[in-house]
Amino acid sequence: MSGHILDKVQQIIKTSPHSSQALLLFGLIKTLDIEKGGHMYLLVKLKEMTGDTRQLAYQLMELMASGQIDNDPWKQFVASVEDTIRNA
Repeated sequence: MSGHILDKVQQIIKTSPHSSQALLLFGLIKTLDIEKGGHMYLLVKLKEMTGDTRQLAYQLMELMASGQIDNDPWKQFVASVEDTIRNA
């Protein structure tokens, strides 16, 4: 299940890396990736997402809540997304 979610999110970011939806998802991804920060994300940002993007955000949060983000696929996903955002 997580691979499918990560693929969808990555496709959104690759398609339009500087769009508001891609950057909102990127902010959430980076927040989820930094456990020491308590995974602080302004929930008001969810209002800025489209319904489809918001559903992906909820699924990403579920991955964190179920302990599925501290692994190699997640780390590779984050590195790939960061590369896309930085080099677009």
